[in-house]
Amino acid sequence: MQQAADWEGGRGTPAHEGGLEVAPAEGCAQGKARVSSDAVAGDGFSRFAPSGDELATDAVFAVEQAHLTEVHGKLQKIARDAVAAMEAVAAQAAEDKKNMADELAVNFATWDDVLETHADIVAMNNIIEAHDMANSVQAERLRAAEVLLREPYFAKIELQFKQGQPAKELYIGSAGISDENYRRLVVDWRSPVAEVYYNQVMGPTSYVADGRTISVDLKVRRQFDIRGDRLLSYFDSDVAIEDKLLLASLARGRSAHMQAITATIQKEQNRVVRHEDVPVLQVAGVAGSGKTSVLMQRIAYLFYQHRGALDPTQVFLISPNPVFGRYIDRVLPDLGERNPEILTWAQFLAPLLPTGRGVGEGEVSYERLRAIDAAVAGFEFDRGDFRDIVSAGVRLLGGDAIEKVSAKFGHLPAGPHRVTLMGEELDGRLGARLKSLAALESTHDEVADLPLEEQLRLFGETFDPQTDEEARTLALTYLKEKHADAIEAVRAMGWLDVDRVGRRLLGSDGLTSVEWVYLKMVLTGMGNPDAKYVMIDEVQDYSEGQLAVMARYFRRAHFLLLGDPNQAIAEGTASWDEIRAVFEAERGQVSECRLMTSYRSTPAITDLFASLLPAGEAMEVSSVQREAPAPVVAVCSDEEEWRAALARVVDEAARAGGLTAVVAPWKSEARRLAKLLADTVPAAVLLGEGDSLPAEGVVIVPLKLAKGLEFDRVIIPDASARTFPANDLARRRLYTTISRATRHLTMLSAGPLTELLG
Repeated sequence: MQQAADWEGGRGTPAHEGGLEVAPAEGCAQGKARVSSDAVAGDGFSRFAPSGDELATDAVFAVEQAHLTEVHGKLQKIARDAVAAMEAVAAQAAEDKKNMADELAVNFATWDDVLETHADIVAMNNIIEAHDMANSVQAERLRAAEVLLREPYFAKIELQFKQGQPAKELYIGSAGISDENYRRLVVDWRSPVAEVYYNQVMGPTSYVADGRTISVDLKVRRQFDIRGDRLLSYFDSDVAIEDKLLLASLARGRSAHMQAITATIQKEQNRVVRHEDVPVLQVAGVAGSGKTSVLMQRIAYLFYQHRGALDPTQVFLISPNPVFGRYIDRVLPDLGERNPEILTWAQFLAPLLPTGRGVGEGEVSYERLRAIDAAVAGFEFDRGDFRDIVSAGVRLLGGDAIEKVSAKFGHLPAGPHRVTLMGEELDGRLGARLKSLAALESTHDEVADLPLEEQLRLFGETFDPQTDEEARTLALTYLKEKHADAIEAVRAMGWLDVDRVGRRLLGSDGLTSVEWVYLKMVLTGMGNPDAKYVMIDEVQDYSEGQLAVMARYFRRAHFLLLGDPNQAIAEGTASWDEIRAVFEAERGQVSECRLMTSYRSTPAITDLFASLLPAGEAMEVSSVQREAPAPVVAVCSDEEEWRAALARVVDEAARAGGLTAVVAPWKSEARRLAKLLADTVPAAVLLGEGDSLPAEGVVIVPLKLAKGLEFDRVIIPDASARTFPANDLARRRLYTTISRATRHLTMLSAGPLTELLG
């Protein structure tokens, strides 16, 4: 599971340069712990386990278990009461609607009758809205109760607000809820006071609520390991804060889907999650530092902060590939929130392009796009820039007519204002054209010849007009559906030949897809003005042009940019400074953060991929994971020896359990490996973009798809100098490949090992 990240710098085991030698993990500061016997077996995490007698005499454990039992029972009652209340509301709403329908008499005979009818309708709508509101409140309580019944809370803090007064106990969970007396049972982790828990500072501290800084004295910071109504363990932190829940969670290993890390958010991660709302926040983090986890918790936090004002359809997450999108899609639902719009770059761009045009390559410089801005400023349309609007073989709007509309607004420069005015007039002209066609006898005959089922679908009855006006109305309904493509083309500015405008502007033979979309935005103002937040994961994988398109398209949104400059595995992508420059030009202010602690990989694996970083960065990287077997390297002298070694290590991994990835540098190589292993290790399967990550087994996956994912074991089939030559791109690709492993790493080499690991 990808975990939290260190904001300022590393701690724990330092990374070292060169080779495969690794330093042992440093020890950790100790806090007090009490653990039930149920919590000790099988999770791979060594903790103090008292004997049965010790557990029986642990007064704190007994008190906390009693409190948990009480809270869990109340949550069950809240859930039952919410369901009952929703059923009662539904029954009452049905009865009220029936009564109102019986009593409502629509009468427009006199003005007084009109007013009385209107008042009755308003009263009926108010009653319906009241039912809806009551149902919404109960649904929210039920949703919170369902989330909390799995784990009612994960922490407790005792805060003294004033000297001499008793400390107040607050239990923190994945959602907030109160009992029937409005007494807070569980505090939502996103609430202002919960920040005291994540600050990890005992004694005098503070938090901000409603713009006021509130000083408190943190007396107790207690962590719980809970399953349903059973307390498995608790940990008290005194002076040196150590997140024992984090270490226990890491020890449990990964799963097929990313898990919420609400209980184990670290101090530095919390600063990102609760960061002030800025136009652009750029977060750089080493592999495994929890960037995506930060992103998901940040989205949940924003939903909490803007409850009722922020809809999931206003939040967009641009993910590196479909596999990764499916990997993260359960995090927010597990917290009781809906997912935002999750899109890959191709899924974002394709609907903006003409039908049949591919998304193409994205390697376009920002300078090239700025040249488009400059050229449009002095541009004037001519006849060739306009297309006829044709539908079902009928020319509904001609290019000559569109040119005349353009001339009407010729006093305005070419751009969104002028094109919008043109579009509005052309929409009106198309409507008038359809009305004129609806009056034709030939159109009426065409409608009359429609199959009866088609007439019933369109009109709810057969076509049998009693008057000319009724015939025209029905015919217009038919024509609007028949020529829906023309109506859409006019509203989407399809009458504008963007390719021809581009050729005239730039003097080039054609536009790339990125240039095409950017030019259309400059000319028409196309974009999503309703989007409020856009999160771009693996931001280092995009070109300047792609980033500029998204910045322009989501023109009012705030951006969170997450990535690792050292995981830029393709040519032509923007550097970290270029990413910043694009968004400074488009948005002005860019805030930055760094995450340098790896929570994914063991110290040995972390040291190995950190050795591939520039010298200054390598010394900042650390790992908090427990040590595991050192990475294994096998250099094979010939093809036969390499094939045998590959089959052996893949078969061993399949037998060992967990999830293993054979990470190939390219898709073609992944297919070759799948064929090679088909006979000897049939359990190894090729992972494609349409597949979901399995919980266990062996997958063969190209590096591009492996980005952002993690595996118990990683096998690098060929770490030779041929696959990873001594250049910067190969260094980044090897760094990315190694850092997919959480516990075990095996590297084979078909020939001399790459100098990058020398």
